[in-house]
Amino acid sequence: MGKQHSPGFLALVNAAKSRIPELSVADVMAMMDRGDAIHLIDVREESEWAAGRIQGAVHLGKGTIERDVEQQFSDKSAVLVLYCGGGFRSALAADALHQMGYTHAVSMDGGWRGWSTAKGPIDGGVD
Repeated sequence: MGKQHSPGFLALVNAAKSRIPELSVADVMAMMDRGDAIHLIDVREESEWAAGRIQGAVHLGKGTIERDVEQQFSDKSAVLVLYCGGGFRSALAADALHQMGYTHAVSMDGGWRGWSTAKGPIDGGVD
């Protein structure tokens, strides 16, 4: 399914995942269906974002999220649901946001691939 990741990267991701909450694609879809106050943040590369994204998401790439998040989301108690391709980069980004005081930053396990497989609502990309 996904890429083969190096052991060092996987260790870093697993450490981050031990410190942050994760939600499944189904959890996030249910939150959206209920109208819960959540903010979807796509942390993928610009080219990935341009190819398609979860409906209503904003783009704060993994390389710049720590620098730019406070300008877009000043409320550090807001529910921020981060996603990437599969849930690894978003876990690292959520961990960084927790360190910055964002108490409800979560990573969506399964990421864009899981969302696409579940046929969740999307913006952009190929119709």
